[in-house]
Amino acid sequence: MEKQKGIAVLEKAIDVLEAIGTAPEGVDSQQLAAQLNLPRATLYRLLGILVERRMVRRDTARKCYRLGFRYLELVRNAWLEPDLVAAASFELRALRDLTGETTYLAIRDGDQVLSLERCDGGHSHRSAASMGQNKPLYCTGQGKAILSVMAEAERRELLRRMVLEPLTPFTITDRERLLSELQVTRVRGYGIDDEEIRLGIRCVAAPIIDGAGHVRGALSIAGPAYRLTRERLDLLGPEVVASAQRVGSQLSVRQPPARKDELRPLSDTWAFMGGFPRWSATERCLYWADRLGPALYRHGARGTERVIRTEKPILGLELTPDGVLLALEDEYLFVAQGQVRSRGQWGFGTPACLCADAAGHLWAALRMGSGQWKVGQVHRDGTLAAHWQFNEAISALCWEPGGAQLFALAAGSGTLFRLRQNGQVQRFATLPKGSGELSGLAVDREGSVWTALSGGWSIVKFDREGSLERMLGVPVASPTDLCFGGSDATTLFITSARQAVSREALKTAPWSGTVMSTPTPSQGAPAAVIHGPF
Repeated sequence: MEKQKGIAVLEKAIDVLEAIGTAPEGVDSQQLAAQLNLPRATLYRLLGILVERRMVRRDTARKCYRLGFRYLELVRNAWLEPDLVAAASFELRALRDLTGETTYLAIRDGDQVLSLERCDGGHSHRSAASMGQNKPLYCTGQGKAILSVMAEAERRELLRRMVLEPLTPFTITDRERLLSELQVTRVRGYGIDDEEIRLGIRCVAAPIIDGAGHVRGALSIAGPAYRLTRERLDLLGPEVVASAQRVGSQLSVRQPPARKDELRPLSDTWAFMGGFPRWSATERCLYWADRLGPALYRHGARGTERVIRTEKPILGLELTPDGVLLALEDEYLFVAQGQVRSRGQWGFGTPACLCADAAGHLWAALRMGSGQWKVGQVHRDGTLAAHWQFNEAISALCWEPGGAQLFALAAGSGTLFRLRQNGQVQRFATLPKGSGELSGLAVDREGSVWTALSGGWSIVKFDREGSLERMLGVPVASPTDLCFGGSDATTLFITSARQAVSREALKTAPWSGTVMSTPTPSQGAPAAVIHGPF
């Protein structure tokens, strides 16, 4: 009995909320009492509770009740995604002005789409789906657009659970036919609702995808079928696609919540400017350098140990069968068992950076007297055979595990280049300077490229096509370099700098200068090791 009474009170409270919410100008208590047929005492008690919880507010100027701001906060937290709505607002208006038809922003809600924003068209007879209205994924342009860019397994599982109800004679209810339609949608970039949810209404929509490749929603144009002919939908499709792409490019990349223990220093040892982490699979340890200290360090089963100090700054570090190669300004050293075993002179000038390929060949970037930069292979006699030329400084190099292509980093312009063995140079990715200075390179075994953002408190991952796939915040201001290693080659090691970090920043980033590691951020590849003689 008490349970039924509680349910009855809840239903009355919801009735009050709905009555107030459907009155744009507000509604007074007398109107509410008459509309809901509630005793005044019950109504005032419910209003008092709702006002106290900020779900309803009393407009003292008009002496009426309106929905409260708490209601809006809850809705916004659950659905509105402020950055998505803000990014889409201009494009919605632009598409409305281009076509005269109503435009929509929608997101996925389980197996349905939910309308978040609408920009009404200029015609008296127009599409007018309600804000907050849910519609099925399978028979709407927005839903098809979103489904088309989902992972294949996820899409099939979602469609398997759906009941494909025929809402009009044109609704697609055959799953294989719908999958074919979604394949077409994916290829052309936009989805079409050809009177499939409501007779006389057509729609064209495109998915909104953020920088991490996640689908965040869809933009659409909808209107009467006699104005939006199939031919016109195909003309408008590319316009909607372009608008959706512009919206996606403005969205912040969503990151999964970081675990508190995701990044931890290997030890308390810190460097003025750490760099060149290299994992030794034979010794099962990590080598790295303090470039300005300057010193070579080794971290293994016994913790972090300083191997040697050098008199000059360290410009590069690679692992060879003869020991650890340290590149200094005018010479190179081979270090083994804590001692300098041999040294030699560069035969081509001072390299700006070094790396090794899978075959054991050493590669370097060099500034020429003309101001140009060359990247090439270092021969055993110390000379450089140039393969590629650049008009800007190259500060890091890294071969992909298969050895088919080399990646080069130009920190000055924030650009990553892909260098192919046929001499071709391709601009792979670019980040704005405000993100931080690109520093260091690593390529995992899937071919994804990783780099650190010195001054940007982050490291980033690009997929094989150069699209930003992931950004991982780090608890230091200036990460400097990174590599993959560990027993399964999936541990990511990150060096960092302490030099030039302000005292204020050090209070929030006390690990600055340390070497940190994070388990399995991606399927990674070990750092390149020189297997042949230098």
